[in-house]
Amino acid sequence: MPNTIPNTNINLREVSTRNEHARHIVAGFSSAMPWLTDIWGYLQGALNDVPALAAEISRLSAELRDTRLDRANLLAAMRATLAAHADGEPDTTWYLRDALDAAETPPDASRRPR
Repeated sequence: MPNTIPNTNINLREVSTRNEHARHIVAGFSSAMPWLTDIWGYLQGALNDVPALAAEISRLSAELRDTRLDRANLLAAMRATLAAHADGEPDTTWYLRDALDAAETPPDASRRPR
């Protein structure tokens, strides 16, 4: 789990550590006060949601990062196409075709040795 997520102030390591401490506290209180079993169960359930939420934050952050990179690459291709047109190049849309083809290629396939 990464230490921080870009563009947020969420520190997943701290969240995970606090969650683990809270689980130990609930377990201790649950042993000391078993008559409150239902309450401890609700608290444990809420604490069990934290790892799933942290994983979803990490997944969404990676997806956002990839989307921003794709957008930046397409914007660069658009600018290159406009510059090629201004320079009188014969195939000005090559830059766009190349960027669009690259966006459709899975990341693993583009890194395979040939």
